[in-house]
Parts: sequence; structure tokens; C-alpha cells
Amino acid sequence: MKALWLVKRGTWEIRETPVPLPKPGEVRVAVRVFGLNFAELMASQGLYPDAPKLPAILGYEIAGEIDAVGEGVEASRIGERVVALTRFGSHAQLCCVPSRFALAIPPAMSFEAAAALPVTYLTAYHMLFFAANVRAGESVLVHMAAGGVGTAVLQLCRTVADVVTFGTASGSKHQVLRDNGCTQAIDYRAGDYESEVRRLTEGRGVDVVLDPLGGRDTLKGYRLLRAGGRIVVYGFANLQRGRFSPLHVVGQLARVPRFSPLRLMDENRGVIGVNMGHLFGRADLLFGEMRALLALYEQGKIAPVIDCVLPLENAADGYSRIASRQNVGKVVVATSIESTRSG
Repeated sequence: MKALWLVKRGTWEIRETPVPLPKPGEVRVAVRVFGLNFAELMASQGLYPDAPKLPAILGYEIAGEIDAVGEGVEASRIGERVVALTRFGSHAQLCCVPSRFALAIPPAMSFEAAAALPVTYLTAYHMLFFAANVRAGESVLVHMAAGGVGTAVLQLCRTVADVVTFGTASGSKHQVLRDNGCTQAIDYRAGDYESEVRRLTEGRGVDVVLDPLGGRDTLKGYRLLRAGGRIVVYGFANLQRGRFSPLHVVGQLARVPRFSPLRLMDENRGVIGVNMGHLFGRADLLFGEMRALLALYEQGKIAPVIDCVLPLENAADGYSRIASRQNVGKVVVATSIESTRSG
């Protein structure tokens, strides 16, 4: 089979790779589509501490068909159309996962849409409804609002009555934000978004800030919280800037704010951290949220925005697109597994 390997920092290669065999309790998925994510981009720049030792096959999400099962798994699952959470190894034409990690998808759901759920929509759902516990009538600030997680957040906020959303993105993407339910689109390149949010809220601030940026922006987000507000920190995109620069990384890390419990108590604000890659031990939580997302899809309440579908040979181009923040929605890769399946 073919697989996308991260062979060293900044270098991706398509390699012929041995076909994996499912272990007891596992299924093997003939991967039709896999998603690309910011965490993998960070790993390619040496900025993701959870990345496996290189060379390695990365990846957190796949959609495809079960083509083999391990001992203890019903053979009737063969041929089932599934979406699966993975802990690396999924940037390939075939991937083995624990049977419970592979969930059946609705008949009308495309593999492209399914592959957009496990990272972007699951992250958005977990942050909004578990971490921040967003309620009717609240306000949410969404950074990188035209990206995969951002568009997912905007759509999910529409499922709660009277939630007001503020989305930051370059001006050329504002129509996409509005199409996905954004109340107020803010061009972060045209001025200071903190001042603009204060102006739009008449100084009140917001109830929830979702922060994938890190550094100084985390502090700005915290300042924007009204009493009872929560900031959910789930990334550090500010570390990434073109070529790897140790000086830039050190500078960004020096800007990470420190929060005193006494200050949080005094100001009635909350700081919450989310790392979906560290929640695999909470399968009960993750798969409950995944099932909720599949139900919302069937009800027509969410519809993943696909930026582009790349062939496996051009998968690395997708990371360039994500790095330059050109993508609107999710970047996914089609593997052409039907013509290359083996084993």
C-alpha cells in the first residue's frame, strides 16, 4: 500500500509500505479519505511534542470501508462504511484501529464529510458543549473562523438559541463566515480585534473565547471575558511561522500568560485547556460526542465545509495551504484505495 510519511522535519514522502494486519479486537479500514490537521503541520516543524519518532505515518482521522477484522470482531462488519478516530498511522491506504473506534456513517454521508468530523467537529463540539458549556443567549469569539474547526464552531453555535458569534478571519473570507452563521465577522488584519469586539459589545466583552493562537492572544482573549466568562485554549498557532525559527518559538513562549487562582476567583473567569489527542482514555466521552455529531449531520444541522480534496501524491501541498491560512474549511486527501487495495 501507499502511505504519506513524515521522514524528517519539513519533508513528506509517499512510500510503499507493508500492508497492516488487524490484531484481536481491531478492524482494518480501506481508507478512502483522510483529513489533514494543524497538529500534523506543527509536527512537521518539530513543534508538536506528542508526535511519534520519525520517520512516521501521522494522522488522526479516516473514512472508508472495513475490509478485514481481527479475532473477536464480527465478520459482518466487513464492508461497513465507517469514520474512525486514530492515534497516528492513518495517512495511508489501509489502517487498523480498535473496532470501537470505527463508527458507522449514515448512508447519504460522503467519505469526505465523514473524514472532517473526528478532529475539527469533535474538537468544536467538545469545546463548546463540554468544556465551555455554552448556553442560550451567550456570546462566543472564534479565531481562525474560516478554518476547519472555526466553521464547525459556527455551525454548532447555530444549534443553541440566540448565541452571538464573533469570528476573526481575513476580509476575503467573511462571506464564508456569514454563510456558516457568524453574527459578526472581524478582519484581524485590518485592525485590533480586541478593540473591535469591545466596540461591538459596547464594552461588555464575551462569554466564551476559543483560542487556538496562544501567547499574547491568550491574554487578549482573557481580557475580553465578561464576568462568568471562559476561555478555552486548544492550540498554539502563533508558534508556526514559515520556516522553523528557535528565536520565534522562544519569543512566543515568553508571551504565555500566567494565571493566578486568586485572580481567576476574584474576576469570576475560567481558563480551560483542551487537547483532544490526550482524551483517548475517555472513549466514553469521545464516542458519545461523535454519535451526537453524526445525529446532527443526519438532522441537517451541520454540513462540513470541504476546502479541497487532494490526491495522495499531492498531500503535502495541503499542509502548505494550511500553513499559509489559505484554506476555507477542511483539507482532505483521497487515497484511490479502490485501485490499489491488497492483502
